[in-house]
Amino acid sequence: MSRSEDTPKIAALDEFLACVHCGLCLSSCPTYIETGAEADSPRGRIYLMKALEEGRITLTEGVVRHLDLCLGCRACETACPSGVHYGALIEGGRQYVAAHARRGGGERWKRAMLARWLPDAIRLAPVADVFRLASRLGVPRLARLRWVPRPLRRLLALMPDAVPSRRPPAILEPDGPPRATVALLTGCVSQAFFARVNELTAKLLVLAGYRVVVPRGQTCCGALLAHLGERDEAERRARRNVNVFLRDEADFIVSNAAGCGAMLREYGRWLENDATYAKGARDVAAKARDVSELLAAGALPAPKHEVRTRVAYHDACHLAHGQGVRREPRALLRGIPGLELVEIADGELCCGSAGTYNLTEPGMAWRLGERKAQAVLDSGAEIVAAGNPGCILQIRAALRLRGRELAVVHPVELLARAYGLG
Repeated sequence: MSRSEDTPKIAALDEFLACVHCGLCLSSCPTYIETGAEADSPRGRIYLMKALEEGRITLTEGVVRHLDLCLGCRACETACPSGVHYGALIEGGRQYVAAHARRGGGERWKRAMLARWLPDAIRLAPVADVFRLASRLGVPRLARLRWVPRPLRRLLALMPDAVPSRRPPAILEPDGPPRATVALLTGCVSQAFFARVNELTAKLLVLAGYRVVVPRGQTCCGALLAHLGERDEAERRARRNVNVFLRDEADFIVSNAAGCGAMLREYGRWLENDATYAKGARDVAAKARDVSELLAAGALPAPKHEVRTRVAYHDACHLAHGQGVRREPRALLRGIPGLELVEIADGELCCGSAGTYNLTEPGMAWRLGERKAQAVLDSGAEIVAAGNPGCILQIRAALRLRGRELAVVHPVELLARAYGLG
């Protein structure tokens, strides 16, 4: 589609004008907390993007740096009294930067590889096999060795366990009449590295009385591509998923990954100008739910087994801020006999994962990871629960780099243990 004179480069000016520059977002912004720089705050970035939109500044290396450094965690949206849709603004900024910034060859290659490999579960499958073998051989423990170069230590620490698991069957039926039909988004990184979580998610939903369908032909939700500014490809994935997920006429579309769920809920906005898909996209967005919401509203029986441990719950940004889901995961965990749930100081502060952020902006990502790891250790928890695969990998890695091998798991894994499912 060709761009007209009136088409915004980033966003319409009235969207920027919703920000009254009150500064209430500053204390919620992880990068502002770390740097203290106005240009690294939501308010400062809105100034920069508005100036770009109006043509008052150009896309200099400094401007690119400040926009790149944004995590897109959307904590500022929760704090904002004016209802500024900052997530949509920074997405537009990322798209503009991706199209016009002059990056070095190495950075361009890295971003291209991330866009090609991460949103594809099939391409990631052999990588998961390698990680599984490396985990058995104890390779991640090399991250503790001080003589290993820091960038390599960080990558080793991030290595997932990739526990072997099967893809859930296409249809799972509950005992008795179903409460509703649920379509499960299996995802890309989730299916490659956390397939066990998908399997347990399906089993728990069936136990709660839902009929579960796992649509074949589904693809990456597009969230990782959106993080990289690849809007056209993100929209293409969204269109494909609209076709696939509306085919089965499910009552709900469920995700167990915070970033994926937040993206599904935004499909209506992403495809609002597409006459063919706009209505379907709105329907998908209206049906999108996090697994914790459906399990909390379902008919789960009383847990069979005690899980005697102290668990710290981490609020994944795109679950707490992107979807407004905070109560349900905690309620489910508190319902497990023997489990003591504790809060983490500054629990809603981003851990530094943020989609591809810990790979594109490792310096800031690990500053935030270290902060989160210390908060976890201060809580005295034996296990950390987080509802997003990126958060699980990031927090586990930050703890590994401190020489601590605490288990970091998805809440459904603890629930499954309480119900004797795994």
